[in-house]
Amino acid sequence: MTLQRAGFLAERTEPLGDRCPVDRTMQLIGNRTTVLLLREAFYGATRFDDLVRRVGVTEAVASQRLRELVDAGVLVKQPYREPGQRTRSEYVLTEAGHELLPLVLALGRWGARHIPGGGPRLTHVGCGATVVLEARCAEGHAVPEEEMLVTGRLAPSDV
Repeated sequence: MTLQRAGFLAERTEPLGDRCPVDRTMQLIGNRTTVLLLREAFYGATRFDDLVRRVGVTEAVASQRLRELVDAGVLVKQPYREPGQRTRSEYVLTEAGHELLPLVLALGRWGARHIPGGGPRLTHVGCGATVVLEARCAEGHAVPEEEMLVTGRLAPSDV
């Protein structure tokens, strides 16, 4: 089972580099700390100290990764102030950030299935059923890997 390719993708022999959205995405989030910061943002952590503590990295590393996510529009900084304290910023997922949820869930599911140690069960609050991740076309059909065709460029407005 492999993806089908058409157009320049079927003929290419050279690396795609920055022309590939997978490459560009990995350049942004392709390290452990960034993915774990995103995981914690999905779990509801927004404050810097909580993110640092939950991920278990230094403040300097967290600060750099959070800055990259803010610059990319995945997170936005919003000011907050505790009584008697100075104003600080919390990190909130943007729409673009929320769109990364299936990726983070897929990484967790894969790790739970293929790396010893297991993982949490993800269920639908409405009915209690296990949540599954699958590829679907715009018409709602489940699409197996061998029925996917990768073609040329897709504009962001097309997805």
